[in-house]
Amino acid sequence: MINAGLSGETTASGKNRLSWVLNQKIDIFILELGANDGLRGIPLSETRSNLQEMIDAVRSHNPDVKILLAGMQIPPNMGQDYTNEFKMIFPELAEENKVSLIPFLLKDVAGIPELNQQDGIHPTAKGQQIVADNVWEIIEAIL
Repeated sequence: MINAGLSGETTASGKNRLSWVLNQKIDIFILELGANDGLRGIPLSETRSNLQEMIDAVRSHNPDVKILLAGMQIPPNMGQDYTNEFKMIFPELAEENKVSLIPFLLKDVAGIPELNQQDGIHPTAKGQQIVADNVWEIIEAIL
């Protein structure tokens, strides 16, 4: 298991760092980026394009790697249309690319104060356990 994530990272910065991750042996690639794009109001076409380019790069580097896309959602701060469109990026990309999908990484955690740190966004240790269960629910079948 290699955690290549950086706090506050957008899909653009993740895409720019992807080659470092691909220099290592990867059997399962979990792509969990996009929430910071949504929170910053980055154009949805850019988020979608960056995620697609990462999926393509992973497949190009290793066609046998199993890809798991983590679905994200955002609060409606950017308006309901943006919020709804953002949410749909993940299931649409998963279907188009035939990759596994965690429907919503923060299911049963997001919006629950006692499961999140003071910022209201990042899970506490208890919240992280639920997130781990959300991932395990999908990854178990892949393993």
